Amino acid sequence: MPKLDLERLVPVAGELFFSRNDTNDVRLGDVVQRGIAAYADASVVILGFPEDEGVRRNGGRPGAADAPAAIRRCLYRMGSAGLTELALVDLGDTPPAPTLEERHDLHMAVVAQIIADGKRLLVLGGGNDVAYPDYAGLTAAAGPALAFNLDAHYDVRADTPRNSGTPYRQLIGEGRLAPTNYHVIGAQPFANSPVYTAFLEKCGAQVTTLQMARSRGVTATVEHITTESSATTIFWGFDMDVVNAAEAPGVSAPNPLGMRGDEFCALAELAGRDRRTRLIELSEVCPPYDLDLRTCRLAAAMLWYALQGFAG
Repeated sequence: MPKLDLERLVPVAGELFFSRNDTNDVRLGDVVQRGIAAYADASVVILGFPEDEGVRRNGGRPGAADAPAAIRRCLYRMGSAGLTELALVDLGDTPPAPTLEERHDLHMAVVAQIIADGKRLLVLGGGNDVAYPDYAGLTAAAGPALAFNLDAHYDVRADTPRNSGTPYRQLIGEGRLAPTNYHVIGAQPFANSPVYTAFLEKCGAQVTTLQMARSRGVTATVEHITTESSATTIFWGFDMDVVNAAEAPGVSAPNPLGMRGDEFCALAELAGRDRRTRLIELSEVCPPYDLDLRTCRLAAAMLWYALQGFAG
């Protein structure tokens, strides 16, 4: 895959980098570096994918295109405790393209370059279709990876054209993702078709419902999978609709019986702590439907805990 000129990325608006201009109260907006000039020395990169065409195609609530900016606005107001020594850069957003397919290709190339350059990557979606170029770009640069999809849905729909419900079906069908490396965590039986349950069972993927995970402990369940795995690279997809709608109302598909926010954030820290983790993505935040910024603030907290894991 050819190297991409990262200067083509869309810069983040300066107003999103919050600062109190107070040396006694340093915020994350004071710590994070900005743009391509800081890229070479960075160990962790933040990249946005402001797109919701995949959600529209899937019949979900549009608005996820606004998520990267809204999440950054909350994230960069957070404290910097434990993160001041982390070489963190926000590169901006993947630029637009005429079609979703073309934007996926462009994003995939950006991801592959960042991973090939030895960075760890946080991606801010956008719809969950971003999992397709994220995982494909990761594996193009780093080889096969264990994949976690923390989600109420399987995302293996057999739809054409691609949408926010198809990314893992695409990856499996194209041979990019071995089904036995695919783990859905937090799935809700009422949110998925038995046809797709049978598909995953037949191909050897693993589905852990939220009820199953809680019987052992959500974090303990996932940590057991990572400990038992011999994978050298791990990919994490955090879909906000895995969280209950009381704590995350601003999503593309609200979940009445989802994961708690503290469970969600604990998994993010677990992901960041594992040295095999190369990419963590967050998707399906839908700011137009948020209430009192609950969803955006939880998304920001989840990313803050992932950064704590990286820094640890």
